[in-house]
Amino acid sequence: MILIWLIAILLVAGALAWLTGRWSKRAPRWISLVAVSADFVIALVLWSRFGAHVSLASHGPWMEQVNWSWVPQWGIHFHLAMDGLSLLLLLLSFFLGIISVLASWREIQDKVGFFHLNLMWILAGIAGVFLAVDLFLFYFAWELMLVPMFFLIAIWGHERRVYAAIKFFIFTQLSGLLMLVAILALYFIHHAQTGQYSFEYGDLLGTRLPVHTALLIMLGFFVAFAVKLPMFPFHPWLPDAHTEAPTAGSIILAGLLLKTGAYGLLRFVIPLFPGAAHRFAPIALVLAIVGIIYGAVLAFGQTDLKRLVAYTSVSHLGFVLLGIFTFNSWALDGALMGMIAHGISTGALFMICGQLQERTHTREVGRLGGLWSTAPRMGGVAMFFAMGSMGLPGLGDFVGEFLVLVGTYKAHMIGLTVAAAIGILLSTLYALRFIQSGFHGPNVNQWSVPDLVPREVVQVAPMIAILLWLGLYPQPIFNTFKPTREAIEKAIAPAPSPALSARVVSRLQLPRPPGVVARR
Repeated sequence: MILIWLIAILLVAGALAWLTGRWSKRAPRWISLVAVSADFVIALVLWSRFGAHVSLASHGPWMEQVNWSWVPQWGIHFHLAMDGLSLLLLLLSFFLGIISVLASWREIQDKVGFFHLNLMWILAGIAGVFLAVDLFLFYFAWELMLVPMFFLIAIWGHERRVYAAIKFFIFTQLSGLLMLVAILALYFIHHAQTGQYSFEYGDLLGTRLPVHTALLIMLGFFVAFAVKLPMFPFHPWLPDAHTEAPTAGSIILAGLLLKTGAYGLLRFVIPLFPGAAHRFAPIALVLAIVGIIYGAVLAFGQTDLKRLVAYTSVSHLGFVLLGIFTFNSWALDGALMGMIAHGISTGALFMICGQLQERTHTREVGRLGGLWSTAPRMGGVAMFFAMGSMGLPGLGDFVGEFLVLVGTYKAHMIGLTVAAAIGILLSTLYALRFIQSGFHGPNVNQWSVPDLVPREVVQVAPMIAILLWLGLYPQPIFNTFKPTREAIEKAIAPAPSPALSARVVSRLQLPRPPGVVARR
């Protein structure tokens, strides 16, 4: 029942926040803060109980689960389960949920109750995505994230909020429908083979699929996850959504919604379609490299601070995609660390952008500058997270990117390793531009803004501590993820991919999957 409570607390808190918002603006904030904090404490207790002793996710019992028959004639179960990957991402979700509530404490003054209803239900949907192992329930939670985020952008966003919300809705809804078609195709093929209808993840793992059928169904899942990741060229919704969303919406988008895409690749695409994943790997790796460099270059060219930070996500999540489709333990560990560290550092940068906009009423690079002298604490905090975003050694982002590069190199993909390293060099340019344009240079507009207040210090202090901890002692994260990572490697290792041509392998310097013989 503890997994149900993690979701139910958020759903009930959202409803209470909406009801109490009719009489008070403070009550919804406190209700939401207490609810997310309670979930965070529960997740911490689970982590302290199990630590590295998390059961093998894909093929064995889960560390916690609840499995009720929901619609038995259609094979639908209310099946929630948690392993190390789920647990780590839930911890990130609830932590950033607390930060989002605090970040909106003064910013949101209109329809406060309804705002916190949407915020809590987004977090409930994200928790459902990370826990659902029945594919029907997973799709239900996937869609639950969409509607509240649409309202969050469309109602409390900035000037072009309706355009950004509709664009976000179209991209995510169409890709989600494509995933639904893929889920149903897998569902009916499984029934044709076994005579049983089932959406259960464990049942569908053993479904035998023809080569081309597996590739088509895998692409249905892949596109939905690539849109959320976001992967080039499925990213156009991201800069507008980030720019127009309120601060809490940007934190949730960057820190959590993008991680659901990477989670889907790790949880569903590779274990369910190992052979198809091997065949598609060359394309995914090339798109990852393009995203790393493309995102960094476009980030440097932005004149809006929030759009600058938004494009950095395309670059950083390119490293995650590269690590996932490299298929070795170094790169997979790096992909996970990149997901967590990106959520902290980029979420913090969006929070700083919101604080700057609240004080100066602008995000335009040309109108800012010289703020360090009037707000030195904010400048120091911004410098810290910008350095984290560019991969400064000693911080979490560096660990993730370094492990992905090492894993890519160990897979004998030298060209891709060099190209990804160039992306890290380019990240230095946009990180320094963020600091220089906002806080250094002459104070031409004679800004005199208040520095960080105690409430804002409370927000950034734990984020600084976590990013340092991830950079200096990441081993507990790797220990918790290890059983899931081993399950992913076990699923992909025996998968032959005869359709992968030797010429493509040699050009990308990919390791040949078992069964592939180079033809001269």
